[in-house]
Amino acid sequence: MKLPKTLLMACAVLLNAGACASELPSITPVAHVDLPRFMGNWYVIATIPTRFEKNAYDALEVYTLRPDGNVATSFHFREGSFDGEKKDIHSTGFVKPGSGNAVWGVQVFWPLKAQYIVAYLKEDYSQVIVARDARDYMWAMARTPTIAPADYDALLARVQALGYPLDKVRKVPQQTPR
Repeated sequence: MKLPKTLLMACAVLLNAGACASELPSITPVAHVDLPRFMGNWYVIATIPTRFEKNAYDALEVYTLRPDGNVATSFHFREGSFDGEKKDIHSTGFVKPGSGNAVWGVQVFWPLKAQYIVAYLKEDYSQVIVARDARDYMWAMARTPTIAPADYDALLARVQALGYPLDKVRKVPQQTPR
């Protein structure tokens, strides 16, 4: 059986990230996520991106709770510029039992599930940081396409406190609301 090159690369990245994760302390998830309240649009404000989103503009993550309790995820962005090709990536989030809904396994390619930890969630559900123990990827998101500079700085301080290198963080260009 011949596997596509991108699938093999994704497998290698995830396996390598899992091996490195044991050297770092685990990220503590938030105590509880109200899934119905968490659903909807989240604009990616800043990220340590995967290779698929390293040149993303107008990045938007959309969560929809499925009847089986899993989460349908859709990631939409433009490649390279505000006028770039529109890209869509669909996956499924599998909520880990006993995690307060704050830890998921997200599956883009079967059979792999990438770790997804809600490491910070603002009390009003307006901002979130999604992290991984491996500190390889991170997403700081908000319900609006832009946030106040003080809020951005506060999110970056939280990202740094989680053990992420700030020199790898990319602020995602966002245009107008959709």
